[in-house]
Amino acid sequence: MARHDRIVADERVRDLVERVGEGLASGDLTPVGALVEIEVLIRQLEEGDLLADLHEEAMPALADADVEFSVHDPDSGLRERERVLTSVRRGLRTLTNASGFAGLIPNVGANVAECLADAATVDDVAAVPGRLVDVKGRAMVPGEPEFGVSEHVATVLLAAREGDAAVRGAVNLRYDPETVEALAADHPTVEFDAERPTREAVAGAVSAADLPADADALVAYQTGAVGVEPIVYVLAPTAAEAARIVRGLL
Repeated sequence: MARHDRIVADERVRDLVERVGEGLASGDLTPVGALVEIEVLIRQLEEGDLLADLHEEAMPALADADVEFSVHDPDSGLRERERVLTSVRRGLRTLTNASGFAGLIPNVGANVAECLADAATVDDVAAVPGRLVDVKGRAMVPGEPEFGVSEHVATVLLAAREGDAAVRGAVNLRYDPETVEALAADHPTVEFDAERPTREAVAGAVSAADLPADADALVAYQTGAVGVEPIVYVLAPTAAEAARIVRGLL
C-alpha cells in the first residue's frame, strides 16, 4: 500500500485515524460518520494546506490557479448530526456498562439525549426511541439513537437552554434526595414545579437560578405531583459528559 511520509506524520491525520478507529471499534461511530470526518479533513487539507502543497509541488501550474476546491463544509449539518449521535451512543455505553445504573432508572424509563447547536424543537434532539428500562437489574436499550424520538427529556433540555444554561446533553434519573445532594456537591442544582407546564417551569427555574458563568453542568429536578413521578435531570455540554456525571454516582 502506498504511503506518503508527510501525510502519515501529520498530527491531524494521526488523530483522525485514532478517533475513527476507536469509534468504529466501539460502535459509537457509524460508517457514515466516519466517512464524513474523513471527507472533512481531506477538504481542509486541500485548501491551502498539506494536500494543496503536495499538489502544487507535483504540478507547479496549480499555484497560479485561482480556484477553490472546497466540497464539504466542516460545519455541515450532516457532520453535526453524526457527532451528536456518536455522543449519545458513547453516553449509552458509559451507562449500560456501569454496574448499578439500572437502579437509577425511574418507573417511566430513562433516556440519554443531546441536541444540535441551534436546536429549537424536539426534532433537533437525538435520544433513544422508547427509553431505557430496568429489566431484571439491567438497563435495556430498545433501539439506536434517533432524532425526534424524545418528548419529555428533550423538552426539559430545550427549556434549560431557554433559561440560558449552556447545555446540550441530558440524562434523567429516579429522584432521591441523596442523589440530588450528591450531585449538588459539584454542580448547580435547581428545583422546578411539576404542576406547571414543563417548558415554562424549567426555563423559569433555570433563569432565576443565576447560574455561574463557568458552570459546566446543571442538575434540575422536581419532586412530583399527582400522577407525575419525581425525576432528576443531569444536564451537561454533551450527552457523553452527562452520562459520565451519572456514572460518578455509582
